Order: sequence, then structure tokens, then C-alpha cells
Amino acid sequence: MPSEALANLHRIGQLKSEPRDDLEFERLLKMAKTRLLDAQIKSLSSEGRFNSAYSAAHAAALAALRWHGYRSENRFTVFQCLAHTINWPPHQWRVLDAAHQKRNLAEYEGYWDVEESAIDEICKLLPHLIAATEKLKPTT
Repeated sequence: MPSEALANLHRIGQLKSEPRDDLEFERLLKMAKTRLLDAQIKSLSSEGRFNSAYSAAHAAALAALRWHGYRSENRFTVFQCLAHTINWPPHQWRVLDAAHQKRNLAEYEGYWDVEESAIDEICKLLPHLIAATEKLKPTT
């Protein structure tokens, strides 16, 4: 059952209701795992590692949101909703929000300001994000 907070975000137009698709959920989690592995390849550029880590985080967070029957056109909202989809505390999802801000600066303004420590921090959070998202799906 989706949380009241997710329902409220839907009512104000921040989320769109869309039936859950279990295959999409699995594909998004697979993508998150693959991109996490890519982010951990030290021989890649920092830009490549950051993009892979960020993409992994977005895929896992979107999988969690989709599991609850919602979609958002705003990447920030997908990360913010982790508080409601997998009960992530603010200090965790805000790391991903900061990554989102850095991604936007790089993508839209050509300003690259990402330190290795930021990439490492995302990579340390990702296994927990993926595991928490996987737990949404009941075992059979």
C-alpha cells in the first residue's frame, strides 16, 4: 500500500500514477547493479564513474517508486521519495540529491565539480539502496 505522502505528491501533480510493472522493476534493478559495477572501475574517468554511480542510484530509486505504482518526471522527486518508498532517512537520500545537483551543473552548464570522495560515498550507499529496493518484492 503506497504511503499517504506518495498519494499527496500524486494529488499535487508531483507524481503520476502508473500500474506497477514487475519486469520494469527487475530491469531497473539490473541496470542499477550493472552501473554500480561500472562506477567501481577505478581506471574509468571520474566523470564516467560519477555518471555510472548517479545512473545506478536513479535506476534503483525509480524502481522503488515504480514498485509503489508511481512515476515522476523529476529526478529530484525520485530521490526525495526514497523517504517514503523504502523509508530512507534524509541523511542518505540527500547524498543522492547532492549528486543530482552536481549532475545538473555538469550536464546543463558544463561545470564539473565532483570529487572522488563524492563518487565513493554514492558507491557505498548504492548496495544499501539496491538491497532495500529488492526487499520490496516479496519472496515466493
